[in-house]
Amino acid sequence: MSRVCELTGKKAMVGNNVSHALNRTKRKFNANLVKKRFYLPEEDSWVTLKVSTSALKTINKIGISAAIKDAKSKGFLTK
Repeated sequence: MSRVCELTGKKAMVGNNVSHALNRTKRKFNANLVKKRFYLPEEDSWVTLKVSTSALKTINKIGISAAIKDAKSKGFLTK
């Protein structure tokens, strides 16, 4: 599975490694993802999601139910 956040859609970006002599070579900036289990009280079940750490902060702020609802409306989560 690719390294994409299931709630926000964040994925790897492409950039350059820049040496002291300003030589540039391509590199990849991966998203900071963690695999985390969340409890959904409405469904009385656990769900495992691969989310970015910034999405974890959002979940702590607005709650997992609102975050999943928002992700489904934006088309990131299809479960």
